[in-house]
Amino acid sequence: MDRTIHVHHLSMTYRVPVRQEGLGAALRSLIHRSYRELAAVDAVSFDLFAGEIVGFIGPNGAGKTTTLKMLSGILHPTGGDADILGFQPWKRQPAFLRRIAIIRGSQPIGGPVELTVMDSLRLQQLIYDVDDRAFKRNLGQLNAMLDLRTLLDRQIRALSLGERMRCGLALNLIYRPEVLFLDEPTIGMDASVVETTRQFIAAYCQETAATVLLTSHYMADVERLCRRVILMDKGTVRYDGDLRTLSERLSPYKILRVSLVGAKALDLSSFGEVDEAENGTYDIRVGRRDVPSVTARLLADFPVTDLAVLEPPLDRVIDRAYRTGVA
Repeated sequence: MDRTIHVHHLSMTYRVPVRQEGLGAALRSLIHRSYRELAAVDAVSFDLFAGEIVGFIGPNGAGKTTTLKMLSGILHPTGGDADILGFQPWKRQPAFLRRIAIIRGSQPIGGPVELTVMDSLRLQQLIYDVDDRAFKRNLGQLNAMLDLRTLLDRQIRALSLGERMRCGLALNLIYRPEVLFLDEPTIGMDASVVETTRQFIAAYCQETAATVLLTSHYMADVERLCRRVILMDKGTVRYDGDLRTLSERLSPYKILRVSLVGAKALDLSSFGEVDEAENGTYDIRVGRRDVPSVTARLLADFPVTDLAVLEPPLDRVIDRAYRTGVA
């Protein structure tokens, strides 16, 4: 695979003012201000390759958004280096900006809201210097993926939230960027729009081989789209690898979801911690090594009508990573 993003010891340290409480301290700070250094990102390194969708996760304040801003050229780092498609991002060269996009879920569609969607797309065509042939090809693909045909002649101000999100994706992708930085892309969306957005991101990357770095607090986004995750905490990379492997390392158990006829949860307590999922269906927490033997005993000794072996919910796994770290 072709490497599209190379990050080497990237760092960002802010110099922030500090002072003691009280009026006297406030007045003294007007003459002599004290500072301390805050390392938002500390020597982060990783590589991304064409076609990858990588989850960039971590608690609030972990340094994810600061890293995205450096990689997209919005911030200049205080240390380290990065290479994206052969460019140093913070030089903000036009040729670089035409090949990347940063999309924030909470960010409204830019430009005059009195314009129609098609007018806005044409404006993007001019800004990013897209020729007519490429514009028509890209618009056709976006139409097919996002179902925009009924929206193109409508003013942006008249669109619903879900319609605005779909059109916002189209505006950011009409010039076919090769690298996408997605910062909470599904925040504030209803369930149907969220699923449409996930399907679109997956389809776009499959169609174009674009590289995606995705931040989200919705673990369903990460689980649905990403095989690989980079876990950030306190400005450093704590884990970089396969999502399934992370789940196995942090969660020593699996869940056996069992549907029974006539049996009660009390009858199952010898196998592990039991929760009733719904009437007649129970979730049993079982150590990973014990799953085969417990499954065999359940099928032999109980009136089982259905049995499934499940991984624990990803949000619980990631929460444990935030609290205890990754060994």
